[in-house]
Amino acid sequence: MEKKIKLNLITCRTIQQGVGMEAGKTSQKYFDACTIIQMHPDDFKRLGAWKNTNVRVSSSVGSVIVKAVETREDLVPGLAHIPMGPWANRIVPAYTYSTGEPCFKGIPIEVEVAMNEPIMSSIDVLKDACGLSRK
Repeated sequence: MEKKIKLNLITCRTIQQGVGMEAGKTSQKYFDACTIIQMHPDDFKRLGAWKNTNVRVSSSVGSVIVKAVETREDLVPGLAHIPMGPWANRIVPAYTYSTGEPCFKGIPIEVEVAMNEPIMSSIDVLKDACGLSRK
């Protein structure tokens, strides 16, 4: 059985994501900027994973495969970050607490190594979210 660790997730926009959006949401720049989970080095050790390894991130509403990278920000152990976008949206609960906006912060997640699983393109993530075939 694969080892899983529990973390709390935050999502927000990043500069790299903005640069990628200028190139287009189906561009390689956008893909590279948004298909990551930033984690603290201590959390890599707890997971037993190497940097730049694909991981499955799961929440109460779904899961997604992204690449685990060491944080460039001041994240503390136990806190992870995925840039906003189609990949993060697969694991962000839709409940809005009557605000009209989902809560993009403090989402309980589990992370496990998914080394041989590919990261879906933005189009495939959206098709999967809508229950459409990925042809």
